[in-house]
Amino acid sequence: MKLHDMSPTPGSRKSRKRVGRGDSSGYGKTAGRGEKGQKSRSGAKIRPFFEGGQIPLFRRLPKRGFKNADRIVYALVNLNVLESNFQAGDVVDLASLNEKKLLGKGDTIIKVLANGEITKALTVKAQKFSAAAAAKIQAAGGTVEIVD
Repeated sequence: MKLHDMSPTPGSRKSRKRVGRGDSSGYGKTAGRGEKGQKSRSGAKIRPFFEGGQIPLFRRLPKRGFKNADRIVYALVNLNVLESNFQAGDVVDLASLNEKKLLGKGDTIIKVLANGEITKALTVKAQKFSAAAAAKIQAAGGTVEIVD
């Protein structure tokens, strides 16, 4: 087979619609735009969610509450997770938690909570600890380090 023998699969290529080329073409006169109205005019653009001048949905619905743009979202890690995934003497930090896939994709700030029991001496490095979690880690012989 040579280049001059090649042709597209029948039906795979479609010729473009040539509008405004006379009435017999089927797309003459109004060129498929219908009669009158905003979309029949040249340069007509309608922005997304425009409802023809009716009060739009986002203005009809009640607005409630307050969204703080500076809110800090912590990735929560419980003691029972540390107990089941780490050996005694291990260092628990952002890197080790990510390595064991215990955090979500965008989680960068950790808070350790006291749900569950811990019996191993771990060195836990996080941005925040609940008071009960810090007490349980230290009671098990581990250390608590607050990282900035």
